[in-house]
Amino acid sequence: MSISAPQPESGRSTAAGSSVTDEPSVTDELVAANQGYASGFTDPGMDARPVRRVAIVACMDARLDLHAALGLELGDCHTIRNAGGVVTDDVIRSLTISQRALGTRSVVLIHHTGCGLLDLTEDFRHELELEVGQRPSWAVESFRDLDQDVRQSVERVRTSPFLLHRDDVRGFVFDVTTGLLREVAPA
Repeated sequence: MSISAPQPESGRSTAAGSSVTDEPSVTDELVAANQGYASGFTDPGMDARPVRRVAIVACMDARLDLHAALGLELGDCHTIRNAGGVVTDDVIRSLTISQRALGTRSVVLIHHTGCGLLDLTEDFRHELELEVGQRPSWAVESFRDLDQDVRQSVERVRTSPFLLHRDDVRGFVFDVTTGLLREVAPA
């Protein structure tokens, strides 16, 4: 299995070996889109505290439009995303800040069907070490059973001593083909 990302089409080479083309990059397109957005932007006057006092932990998968799927508006929630929506130490860090400094009380965990972490193993990490010559300090956190990983994530939140609010923690699986959430019963 190759772990390197696909390389862009070749263009001119720079001294550093990176490829340069005359076409705008995706980042250039995003910056240009921001210019249009900012030209009509009005400060909504919101506080950083989520109106609905909820933090959502979900996978970074591009198919998940969480605000639309959950009926949320700008300012309603904190959204914490990573590969798999796994509750890692950094997610606990973000949830702790969300609760203790910004007033959230509920935690919603969302995994999804067709997740890329279902096909990975810790071998990914070892192959990466062989390719770059350094072992990653992080675990892949892959899983084979969506429901069990949701339960594990719920348990990690419920047992964290850093979180003030651990009673309203619920986990779900989002079906990427139907758009429906299915709640996972706790262990």
